[in-house]
Amino acid sequence: MALKIYNTQTRRLEPFIPLQPGKVTMYCCGVTVYDYCHLGHARSYIVWDMVRRYLQWRGYKVIYVQNFTDIDDKILNRAQQEGVSMADVSERFIKAYFEDIRPLNVMDADKYPRVTENISEIQQLIQVLLDKNYAYVVDGDVYFNLQAFAEYGKLSGRTQSMMQAGASGRVALSDPETIKKKHPSDFALWKNAKPEEPAWDSPWGKGRPGWHIECSAMVRALLGETIDIHGGGGDLVFPHHENEIAQSEAANGKPLAKYWMHNGMVTVNGEKMSKSLGNFTTIRELLNRSLDPMVIRLFILQAHYRKPLDFTEDAILSAENSWQTLQQGLLFGEKYGKKLGWINDLDAKNKDTEKIDPKIVEQFQKAMDDDFNSPGGLAVLFELAKHLRREGNLLTHEGKTDTPDRQLQQQWQTLVHLAGVLGLEAKSEVNITNSNGFDEAEIQRLIRQRNEARKTKNYAQSDRIREKLQQMGITLIDRPNGETSIVH
Repeated sequence: MALKIYNTQTRRLEPFIPLQPGKVTMYCCGVTVYDYCHLGHARSYIVWDMVRRYLQWRGYKVIYVQNFTDIDDKILNRAQQEGVSMADVSERFIKAYFEDIRPLNVMDADKYPRVTENISEIQQLIQVLLDKNYAYVVDGDVYFNLQAFAEYGKLSGRTQSMMQAGASGRVALSDPETIKKKHPSDFALWKNAKPEEPAWDSPWGKGRPGWHIECSAMVRALLGETIDIHGGGGDLVFPHHENEIAQSEAANGKPLAKYWMHNGMVTVNGEKMSKSLGNFTTIRELLNRSLDPMVIRLFILQAHYRKPLDFTEDAILSAENSWQTLQQGLLFGEKYGKKLGWINDLDAKNKDTEKIDPKIVEQFQKAMDDDFNSPGGLAVLFELAKHLRREGNLLTHEGKTDTPDRQLQQQWQTLVHLAGVLGLEAKSEVNITNSNGFDEAEIQRLIRQRNEARKTKNYAQSDRIREKLQQMGITLIDRPNGETSIVH
């Protein structure tokens, strides 16, 4: 079987053949660190984590780079509003990024370059573009000369003539920046310094980088002139990735990426997610709802990465129910292994590939080789999990099953192994419960979330958490002094 990837640039499925056998270089556009990450970010980085994990499982050595944009108008605006430095804002939200994304079992990138740490590399790339007459300087600003790059638009399908026609309705000819440009759609590589904004010395005067040049420079510096996979959200196809291609390929004379991959957008009840519509949901808001982080990951992987993903309460509830099924299958060995006589093999559950069912692996790989079809891969896992759940019920109520013990072990280890390829992992019941059978860490987390809900007068959320604790056998008593007592 051969892995095939949908290439945004060619608009077709293509066999995956890396530039170097056995090695994959992969760059994904990271967050602009001025606020907390939302569900759209969660989708993007879970998707690229899934792609990375699957490529590793297929035997490739993957070098994965994901940047942080830590200089931007939005960061500067927030810093000015709060009366702090741009660095203070950036550091706070980089820290928040890891706090939010790591519980979703997203592996750390091999490198997290920051724009502010790559100013020299950015300036070097701009100078190459100037030397090759792909860029020009006006009053300390440097612009990319769009008309000098004939292939512009090959990713998005937007031709220069289309952009010129469209620009008349969007760009005021009296706009000072537009007057400077040779063409209304020329974009900034370097911006002249403004008062009270961070700036760096350059051959063109003090200033800071334009957005698009940043990724081109970091890809070039860390991964080379051509990489295997460049990923990002579908909203980045134009103008960001189109401009990256223009800059990098004009400077290097080589393709920037062999495969361009883009994940679909997240909607909320069918509408675009945005702060202005009041339907904006951050990752930490979801995690504070006492959801198992694996529910969020599963919710995202249940849709094909290129398709739109609609966030609704019913969809999250469905994912929660699905996770319970999968979780029961994943914990089958720990619950019944001793009874079946293979408890000593538990430590090897995800490592011993000799005890994995090759037919099930083949079904899983067939689905995933079709452009990382995670819904198809999950369908294989759910069949296995449902079977193990049935076998578990028989063991619980009848004390035996007709399935040979070693076959059950193989099925369980296959499920755990393949779920791990998708980054889906269940907490061990052995490790999370105390001697009374209660997960104290989880109980305390739920109580803290409930207290926060009460403080913000979100009584519906407070009641939901109370009911969940009651199902765990925990009763809460709210005292007049504001404290909460626990009754087991």
